[in-house]
Amino acid sequence: MIARTRITRTSTKTARAPFRRTGTLRSYWKYRNLTLMLLPGIVYYFVFHYVPIYGVIIAFKDYSFSAGIWGSRWVGLEHFRLLLSRDSFWEVFRNTVVINGLKLIFGFPAPIVLAILLNEVRTAFFKRFVQTVSYLPHFLSWVILSGILIEFLSPSTGPVNIILQALGMKPIYFLADVNWFRSVLVTSDIWKDLGWGTIVYLAALTGVSPELHDAARVDGANRYHRMRYITLPSLIPVITIMLIFAVGKLVNDDFDQVFNLYNPSVYSVGDVISTYTYRSGLVQMEYSFATAVGLFKNVLALVLVLSANAIAKRINEYGLW
Repeated sequence: MIARTRITRTSTKTARAPFRRTGTLRSYWKYRNLTLMLLPGIVYYFVFHYVPIYGVIIAFKDYSFSAGIWGSRWVGLEHFRLLLSRDSFWEVFRNTVVINGLKLIFGFPAPIVLAILLNEVRTAFFKRFVQTVSYLPHFLSWVILSGILIEFLSPSTGPVNIILQALGMKPIYFLADVNWFRSVLVTSDIWKDLGWGTIVYLAALTGVSPELHDAARVDGANRYHRMRYITLPSLIPVITIMLIFAVGKLVNDDFDQVFNLYNPSVYSVGDVISTYTYRSGLVQMEYSFATAVGLFKNVLALVLVLSANAIAKRINEYGLW
């Protein structure tokens, strides 16, 4: 009887699957205007993110312009062996992990704290003002922001060093000092994306039922208690998802930021995988080696994301899939 019931359920599920697909296709057709709006995004990702994957083949070849991709000689994992044997690669790998680890430690909690604080603000004008000011740097490119930082931190004309000298201190070469360069990278990254990151958390907070806060007030809970026991737990699913993405970025550095701010005097602490790939591929014309570096980085990032997702699901049952 039980076996017959299972067979019946399985048959019912199998029979329903085509109907579900048909219903999905009908819904796409019903909302075809909205579906067409997805088309530019799909074309963009296909052309600029999926078609270039074809180029990773040269990581396994000794690429030359004259022979082309398919005519170049296969060398297997030779470039990966060379990559792992170079001391210079391990130096940039260490720099990448340290810089992105600092960004994760100090930059990841910052938008959560700002979103919780903004959620407690009752003055609408002040709340919108803080949001606008904090969002603004996100819409500026690193070329512009780097120019602002260079002028602002200039040892001769920068306001920061003028204040330091007025206090009797010596000027600091922030962008040429190995002791300060990583601090500048982390601080400027937080400044650029702080406001933008709060959007996700503020959106999540709008879904919290006001009745929970009303009930907590009746029970005598103050603001701190409501923030700790209602607001923060409501953000756990979103924090988990954002943390999984952030872990994947431990080896996926921001090329635009580092390239526009660093210089040879801070290569020992500021040179990262993406800038190393740029110099190897476009400056020294080691195309196959540079592709091997990029492929190694992306595979490592994928492993980190998969591991973080598995750990997150084991701990609190939230994850990307």
